[in-house]
Amino acid sequence: MKLDKKTLLLYAVTDRTWLNGRRLADDVEKALLGGATFVQLREKDADFDTFLEQAKEVKEVCKKYGVPFVINDNIEVALAVDADGVHVGQSDMEAGSVRERLGADKIIGVSTRTVEEALLAQERGADYVGVGAMFNTSTKLDASDVSFEGLKEICTGIDIPVVAIGGISLNNVEELSGTGIDGVAVVSALFAAQDIKKASEEMREKLVKIVK
Repeated sequence: MKLDKKTLLLYAVTDRTWLNGRRLADDVEKALLGGATFVQLREKDADFDTFLEQAKEVKEVCKKYGVPFVINDNIEVALAVDADGVHVGQSDMEAGSVRERLGADKIIGVSTRTVEEALLAQERGADYVGVGAMFNTSTKLDASDVSFEGLKEICTGIDIPVVAIGGISLNNVEELSGTGIDGVAVVSALFAAQDIKKASEEMREKLVKIVK
Protein backbone atom coordinates (compact mmCIF):
# COMPACT_ATOMS: atom_id res chain seq x y z
CA MET A 1 0.00 0.00 0.00
CA LYS A 2 1.46 3.34 -1.03
CA LEU A 3 0.77 6.23 1.28
CA ASP A 4 -1.89 8.78 0.40
CA LYS A 5 -1.17 11.76 2.66
CA LYS A 6 -4.90 12.40 3.12
CA THR A 7 -5.05 9.21 5.22
CA LEU A 8 -2.81 10.87 7.82
CA LEU A 9 -5.45 13.45 8.81
CA LEU A 10 -6.62 11.68 11.98
CA TYR A 11 -4.02 9.13 12.95
CA ALA A 12 -5.14 6.92 15.85
CA VAL A 13 -2.46 5.32 18.06
CA THR A 14 -3.75 2.51 20.26
CA ASP A 15 -3.23 2.10 23.98
CA ARG A 16 -4.83 -0.70 25.99
CA THR A 17 -4.65 1.29 29.24
CA TRP A 18 -8.27 2.45 28.94
CA LEU A 19 -9.92 -0.75 27.74
CA ASN A 20 -11.64 -1.71 31.01
CA GLY A 21 -12.36 -5.19 29.72
CA ARG A 22 -13.34 -4.13 26.19
CA ARG A 23 -11.67 -5.56 23.08
CA LEU A 24 -9.08 -3.27 21.52
CA ALA A 25 -10.39 -4.02 18.03
CA ASP A 26 -13.86 -2.81 19.11
CA ASP A 27 -12.46 0.49 20.39
CA VAL A 28 -10.50 0.91 17.15
CA GLU A 29 -13.71 0.34 15.21
CA LYS A 30 -15.43 3.11 17.19
CA ALA A 31 -12.58 5.47 16.29
CA LEU A 32 -12.87 4.50 12.61
CA LEU A 33 -16.64 4.97 12.65
CA GLY A 34 -16.02 8.48 13.95
CA GLY A 35 -13.62 9.28 11.14
CA ALA A 36 -10.10 8.13 12.09
CA THR A 37 -8.11 7.74 8.87
CA PHE A 38 -5.02 5.76 9.95
CA VAL A 39 -4.25 3.29 12.76
CA GLN A 40 -1.00 2.46 14.53
CA LEU A 41 -0.99 -0.53 16.87
CA ARG A 42 1.29 0.30 19.78
CA GLU A 43 2.17 -2.40 22.29
CA LYS A 44 5.18 -1.39 24.36
CA ASP A 45 5.06 -4.23 26.87
CA ALA A 46 3.31 -7.12 25.09
CA ASP A 47 5.10 -10.34 24.23
CA PHE A 48 5.27 -11.43 20.59
CA ASP A 49 2.21 -13.70 20.69
CA THR A 50 -0.02 -11.16 22.43
CA PHE A 51 1.13 -8.42 20.05
CA LEU A 52 0.50 -10.64 17.04
CA GLU A 53 -2.97 -11.60 18.27
CA GLN A 54 -3.92 -7.95 18.75
CA ALA A 55 -2.43 -7.14 15.34
CA LYS A 56 -4.56 -9.74 13.57
CA GLU A 57 -7.76 -8.45 15.16
CA VAL A 58 -7.02 -4.77 14.56
CA LYS A 59 -5.88 -5.44 10.99
CA GLU A 60 -9.27 -7.01 10.20
CA VAL A 61 -11.11 -3.93 11.42
CA CYS A 62 -8.83 -1.58 9.44
CA LYS A 63 -9.30 -3.70 6.34
CA LYS A 64 -13.08 -3.48 6.74
CA TYR A 65 -12.88 0.33 6.63
CA GLY A 66 -10.06 0.56 4.07
CA VAL A 67 -7.76 2.38 6.49
CA PRO A 68 -3.95 1.96 6.59
CA PHE A 69 -2.70 -0.13 9.50
CA VAL A 70 0.88 0.05 10.80
CA ILE A 71 2.75 -1.54 13.69
CA ASN A 72 4.76 0.49 16.18
CA ASP A 73 8.44 -0.55 16.30
CA ASN A 74 8.07 -4.32 15.92
CA ILE A 75 9.23 -5.36 12.44
CA GLU A 76 8.70 -9.07 13.19
CA VAL A 77 5.03 -8.57 14.06
CA ALA A 78 4.55 -6.31 11.03
CA LEU A 79 5.96 -9.02 8.76
CA ALA A 80 4.04 -11.84 10.46
CA VAL A 81 0.67 -10.09 10.14
CA ASP A 82 1.46 -8.46 6.77
CA ALA A 83 0.65 -5.00 8.11
CA ASP A 84 0.64 -2.01 5.75
CA GLY A 85 3.84 -0.82 7.39
CA VAL A 86 5.64 0.23 10.56
CA HIS A 87 6.36 3.32 12.58
CA VAL A 88 9.79 3.46 14.22
CA GLY A 89 11.55 5.79 16.62
CA GLN A 90 14.93 7.39 16.07
CA SER A 91 16.69 4.77 18.15
CA ASP A 92 14.75 1.71 16.99
CA MET A 93 16.09 1.23 13.51
CA GLU A 94 17.21 3.40 10.65
CA ALA A 95 14.53 3.86 8.01
CA GLY A 96 16.91 2.45 5.40
CA SER A 97 17.28 -0.91 7.06
CA VAL A 98 13.54 -1.05 7.81
CA ARG A 99 12.87 -0.49 4.10
CA GLU A 100 15.21 -3.35 3.20
CA ARG A 101 13.32 -5.72 5.49
CA LEU A 102 9.79 -4.66 4.58
CA GLY A 103 10.14 -4.05 0.86
CA ALA A 104 9.25 -1.14 -1.40
CA ASP A 105 5.47 -1.26 -1.07
CA LYS A 106 5.14 -0.85 2.71
CA ILE A 107 4.55 2.39 4.61
CA ILE A 108 7.34 3.56 6.91
CA GLY A 109 6.94 6.34 9.44
CA VAL A 110 9.73 7.72 11.63
CA SER A 111 9.55 9.80 14.82
CA THR A 112 11.55 13.02 14.56
CA ARG A 113 12.12 16.20 16.53
CA THR A 114 14.36 18.29 14.26
CA VAL A 115 14.70 19.22 10.59
CA GLU A 116 17.95 17.24 10.47
CA GLU A 117 16.26 14.07 11.74
CA ALA A 118 13.34 14.58 9.36
CA LEU A 119 15.64 15.06 6.36
CA LEU A 120 17.59 11.94 7.29
CA ALA A 121 14.38 9.91 7.62
CA GLN A 122 13.25 11.15 4.19
CA GLU A 123 16.63 10.33 2.66
CA ARG A 124 16.51 6.79 4.06
CA GLY A 125 13.11 5.98 2.65
CA ALA A 126 10.50 7.12 5.17
CA ASP A 127 7.04 7.84 3.75
CA TYR A 128 6.10 10.29 6.51
CA VAL A 129 7.45 11.62 9.79
CA GLY A 130 5.80 11.99 13.19
CA VAL A 131 6.92 15.17 14.94
CA GLY A 132 6.67 15.78 18.67
CA ALA A 133 5.96 15.86 21.43
CA MET A 134 4.02 19.05 20.74
CA PHE A 135 2.38 19.45 24.16
CA ASN A 136 3.42 18.30 27.61
CA THR A 137 -0.02 19.04 28.99
CA SER A 138 -3.39 19.16 27.32
CA THR A 139 -3.43 22.96 27.26
CA LYS A 140 0.07 24.42 26.87
CA LEU A 141 2.42 24.59 23.90
CA ASP A 142 5.42 25.75 25.94
CA ALA A 143 7.92 23.37 27.52
CA SER A 144 7.32 20.79 24.83
CA ASP A 145 9.95 18.83 22.86
CA VAL A 146 9.15 20.69 19.64
CA SER A 147 8.07 24.32 19.32
CA PHE A 148 5.43 25.67 16.94
CA GLU A 149 8.23 27.21 14.85
CA GLY A 150 10.19 23.95 14.92
CA LEU A 151 7.20 22.06 13.58
CA LYS A 152 6.71 24.67 10.86
CA GLU A 153 10.39 24.36 9.86
CA ILE A 154 10.08 20.61 9.47
CA CYS A 155 6.90 20.95 7.41
CA THR A 156 8.57 23.35 4.98
CA GLY A 157 11.96 21.61 5.07
CA ILE A 158 10.96 18.17 3.79
CA ASP A 159 8.90 16.79 0.91
CA ILE A 160 7.16 13.92 2.72
CA PRO A 161 4.05 14.37 4.90
CA VAL A 162 4.24 15.46 8.55
CA VAL A 163 2.06 14.29 11.43
CA ALA A 164 2.15 16.16 14.75
CA ILE A 165 2.06 14.01 17.89
CA GLY A 166 2.22 14.33 21.65
CA GLY A 167 -0.38 15.61 24.09
CA ILE A 168 -2.75 16.74 21.34
CA SER A 169 -6.37 17.07 22.43
CA LEU A 170 -9.58 18.74 21.32
CA ASN A 171 -8.62 21.67 23.57
CA ASN A 172 -5.27 22.45 21.94
CA VAL A 173 -5.30 21.02 18.42
CA GLU A 174 -6.27 24.38 16.89
CA GLU A 175 -2.96 25.82 18.12
CA LEU A 176 -1.32 23.74 15.36
CA SER A 177 -3.16 25.67 12.65
CA GLY A 178 -0.81 27.27 10.14
CA THR A 179 2.11 24.91 10.70
CA GLY A 180 1.60 22.98 7.47
CA ILE A 181 0.95 19.57 9.06
CA ASP A 182 -0.87 16.84 7.16
CA GLY A 183 -2.55 15.47 10.28
CA VAL A 184 -2.24 14.66 13.96
CA ALA A 185 -1.58 11.43 15.81
CA VAL A 186 -3.60 11.01 18.98
CA VAL A 187 -3.80 8.41 21.72
CA SER A 188 -5.78 9.42 24.82
CA ALA A 189 -7.78 12.08 22.94
CA LEU A 190 -9.62 9.14 21.38
CA PHE A 191 -9.06 6.03 23.44
CA ALA A 192 -9.48 7.60 26.90
CA ALA A 193 -12.71 9.31 25.83
CA GLN A 194 -16.05 8.20 27.26
CA ASP A 195 -17.45 8.16 23.72
CA ILE A 196 -14.64 7.22 21.31
CA LYS A 197 -16.74 7.64 18.16
CA LYS A 198 -17.86 11.13 19.19
CA ALA A 199 -14.31 12.15 20.17
CA SER A 200 -13.13 10.97 16.77
CA GLU A 201 -15.86 12.91 14.96
CA GLU A 202 -15.08 16.11 16.87
CA MET A 203 -11.34 15.84 16.31
CA ARG A 204 -11.78 15.19 12.59
CA GLU A 205 -14.12 18.18 12.30
CA LYS A 206 -11.43 20.45 13.74
CA LEU A 207 -8.65 18.91 11.63
CA VAL A 208 -10.50 19.47 8.37
CA LYS A 209 -10.30 23.22 9.10
CA ILE A 210 -6.66 23.14 10.28
CA VAL A 211 -5.12 20.98 7.54
CA LYS A 212 -5.16 22.79 4.23
